[in-house]
Amino acid sequence: MTLARTLASLGVRCMLVERNATTTRHPKMDITNGRSMELFRRLGLADALRAVAVPEANNFDVSWITSLTGRELHRFRYPSVAEKRAEIRARNDGTQPREPAMRVSQVMIEPVLQQAIVGDPRVEARWGVAFEAFTEDEAGVTATLRIGATGETETVRCDYLAGCDGGSSIVREQLGIACEGQAAVTQRYMIHFRSDARELLQAFGVAWHYQTAMGTLIAQDDKDTWTLQTRPPAGVDPAAIDPHPILDAWAGRPFARQILVANPWFTHLLLAERYQEGRVFLAGDAAHQYIPTGGYGMNTGIGDAVDLGWKLAAAVKGYAGQGLLDSYGRERRPVGYRNRLASERHTGVRIAIAELYRNEGDPEALARGIAALGNAENESWGIEFGYRYDGVEGDPVIYTPTTAPGARLPSTFLHDGSALYDRLGPWFTLLRFGDADPSPLIDAAPVPLEIVVVDDASVAPIYESRLVLVRPDTHVAWRGDHCDDGEAVWRNVLG
Repeated sequence: MTLARTLASLGVRCMLVERNATTTRHPKMDITNGRSMELFRRLGLADALRAVAVPEANNFDVSWITSLTGRELHRFRYPSVAEKRAEIRARNDGTQPREPAMRVSQVMIEPVLQQAIVGDPRVEARWGVAFEAFTEDEAGVTATLRIGATGETETVRCDYLAGCDGGSSIVREQLGIACEGQAAVTQRYMIHFRSDARELLQAFGVAWHYQTAMGTLIAQDDKDTWTLQTRPPAGVDPAAIDPHPILDAWAGRPFARQILVANPWFTHLLLAERYQEGRVFLAGDAAHQYIPTGGYGMNTGIGDAVDLGWKLAAAVKGYAGQGLLDSYGRERRPVGYRNRLASERHTGVRIAIAELYRNEGDPEALARGIAALGNAENESWGIEFGYRYDGVEGDPVIYTPTTAPGARLPSTFLHDGSALYDRLGPWFTLLRFGDADPSPLIDAAPVPLEIVVVDDASVAPIYESRLVLVRPDTHVAWRGDHCDDGEAVWRNVLG
């Protein structure tokens, strides 16, 4: 849906088919990070998404406890959206995101995205229609679809095909692309439920996650909807598990609730060997699958969709050719690999904390041990904002702003109070600082180009050059104090 919205926003018609009749009813992810929210803001969706999210005054705290009827050991404190907005304004040094992160379940996100694309005349969005197969030739792709209600098949001719079809991707399978890494790392058990027992479920106050060695209780809305991610009981057929005793044991006592969904599932650490083959591409879980620690699954997929979307739009409109499309895998797969490693590292911290629970009898010592191991899975700003498309690896925790080509453009507010990000055009934007001459780039531009004059000496040093060319995904395409050959720059930028 994010890919469809990106294509439509750039004036390209597309068809989306989804075999299920509705959006997901499984909670899946529960954090949309700041980088994804920046991209959703670019797509005009940030306000609608925040309207279904946890209230902006609520924190993002992660609390380690003995049990809900026991004691709180250590709390990692993180600001609410409202508090983060104030921090972003106060620290106008390029280190901050344009948008704070958002606590919300994918159950709530998907209907907002669905409504946005169903109402767009450039998107033919079809639920209850399954993709079955494709054939590719030099001129395009022919897809075979099956209508769920009737069982009838039809064929659709398209310029390009994007497989956003999940971990068991049919598109990936038909491309013959294998995944490297480790499948079925561990088995988990999810219990998604509704309960008003906040006196128990928020025993130590509002928190995003309550965690023990046996699993994590996720507050989906800080009101009445919760998800427990835990381990299935040893020696029990997962299909025969009764979730009620698990909830009672984890909480420390029985409480009233309604089970919405309960099922076993496996974690994976997998990465597709390639992200594309000719006119066919992979994005999201079809390209990578992670253990949820860090929340990198959906958030990495959002980055995939926006990168692929603007490049497909440029190719369809004749602004660029296969060279630009071929850069999709070169750019996004290293990000997928980096995020897989980060997920694995964060899981290692969880394992180390579980060992502390088993071996440390003194609660005070246990609390100190948890604090010392830290919570990098929710503090890896370098992973979220510092990924680059030039092959340079930065610190995974610390984000250092830069306008090196391939890096995300630093976000700042200008002296008139406006956000620089909000002044960027839908296609390319050329930022001009001082008296630099932009005419060689303007005259040679083969794509729509906005010119933004930044007359603000307080933020100019953050951008390091007097001319900065920004792509539709807000990554830097080129920078320099002057341009001698605009055509050469554009040839390089557009492949």
